[in-house]
Amino acid sequence: MNYDEQALELHKKFRGKITTELRDTSELDKAKLSAYYTPGVAAVSRAIADDPNQLATYTWTNNLVAVISDGSAVLGLGNIGPKASMPVMEGKALLFKRFAGIDSVPIILDVHTPDEIVDVVKAIAPSFGAINLEDIAAPQCFEVEERLKAELDIPVMHDDQHGTAIVVLAGLINAMKVVGKSLSDARVVVVGSGAAGTAITKLVARYGVGNIVNVDSKGALCDDRQDLNAEKTALLEHIDSAVCGPLELMLRGADVFIGVSQPDLLDADMIQKMADRPVIFALANPNPEVMPDIAREAGAAVVATGRSDFPNQVNNALAFPGIFRGALDNHVGAITDEHKIAAAEAIASLVTSPTAENIMPSVFDDNLVSTVASVIK
Repeated sequence: MNYDEQALELHKKFRGKITTELRDTSELDKAKLSAYYTPGVAAVSRAIADDPNQLATYTWTNNLVAVISDGSAVLGLGNIGPKASMPVMEGKALLFKRFAGIDSVPIILDVHTPDEIVDVVKAIAPSFGAINLEDIAAPQCFEVEERLKAELDIPVMHDDQHGTAIVVLAGLINAMKVVGKSLSDARVVVVGSGAAGTAITKLVARYGVGNIVNVDSKGALCDDRQDLNAEKTALLEHIDSAVCGPLELMLRGADVFIGVSQPDLLDADMIQKMADRPVIFALANPNPEVMPDIAREAGAAVVATGRSDFPNQVNNALAFPGIFRGALDNHVGAITDEHKIAAAEAIASLVTSPTAENIMPSVFDDNLVSTVASVIK
């Protein structure tokens, strides 16, 4: 199937993917209109003015997420600008509604500095129950999220960072069961020091893995590197910063490869020099760091990608609908590392008997959203 042609056809046919609907679908007569609008709505506004905490009681903010991007780091397309990012933001809104029953509004921003983005999001935040940041380039995304988390009283999550980290950790928990290894004892090599790679590294370290190497385009992040920016320097405390060298050297004897970088980065020879029965998460989209058949032929015991046409799809859609469902329902003010780890464990638990080709639940699993939501409290 040619997905490009189908996507263009469907988007053109329906002129996008989302719309709004009325919650009260019964007949709108004159009396009800007077209650929903003037003069009756004034009573509701007065109630909220007297107690702003009643906003979610009387309005749709109890179930409303803003999906916000500046279009600076969209999928594998890069900085394509805000207008071109809208189909992706609409897609996120589709997933929120289909899987978690959450209303969401895609908002594309034609501003790109942290100060500008933070100012805009803070200005519109009272309209929403939570904020989902999306496809904002590193390193700006780190500052934007941290500032918004500190300055807003509603949940804020940059899904490219934390949704990715959560599903990767879930997959690793089950992959280690398949290969009979302990994740806490494993040597893990993460390739990519942008939004996803940084969050994965931090969450895996937070989970208790003590032997992690993070590799960027110039080799392993280490104490001897003089070219690291502030974010990469801060990452040193979470990894084995004493080892330096290229990816090929870092992979020798490694148990796990996690790639959030670029296509065709990994070859059979590099995999064969890893530890026995290595785990390969080649998550670059749309084309992974190594194709699954090549990885398996080279000795990989478990192979995961970000694609739906191969087994073991590691995709953010497994995490964010349930996380935001739980945050909204349980009035969670901030999404913490403890929430992320609990979500990863919840996702992993849905695969009761992991195998080499089945370490992740399906996004269509009826229990997925409710299971994840139950631990966000």
